Amino acid sequence: MNRNRRPVLKLGVVDLGVESASLPNGLTLEMAVIRHPGAAAIVAIDENGRVAMLRQWRHAIGDYLWEIPAGTRHADEDARACAERELREEAGLDASEWRRMGAIVTIPSFCDERIEIFLARGLSISAQRHDPDEVISVVRLPFGETLEMIHDGRIVDAKTIIGLYRAQTFLQLS
Repeated sequence: MNRNRRPVLKLGVVDLGVESASLPNGLTLEMAVIRHPGAAAIVAIDENGRVAMLRQWRHAIGDYLWEIPAGTRHADEDARACAERELREEAGLDASEWRRMGAIVTIPSFCDERIEIFLARGLSISAQRHDPDEVISVVRLPFGETLEMIHDGRIVDAKTIIGLYRAQTFLQLS
């Protein structure tokens, strides 16, 4: 944590502050930075090669997005535990096989959010429990169709695009 941080707003996962930053080129300046606890995202594929996809309302863009299940880590929660919880809460699924596929940094110019991406297999039905601010429909789509949705612009969410492409590489699917 930057000791030269002035808090501006803390609301939910948003922790916006202004920090005094000393850059490698010797310049020191004030920068707005959002600190984030981290998140996990899951590409969950069933025995028939179908992906659990969410059709989720996103207020900030005023529309529904196609997304893989994902969510913010709780305090002291590791990424795998977060992934298991979010898959259960958002998609109503548990998985017996987990594989970490890497991590992404979402908006490094002003936010430190890091999303760990997992592949989940061996799926079984579980109790779904959406948060009050989540408007979600769960659909299982053939893996190949999700790639087509990326190519034709129906899937525009970055974590989803990266997760699906990484899953394709990990599984040698097309």
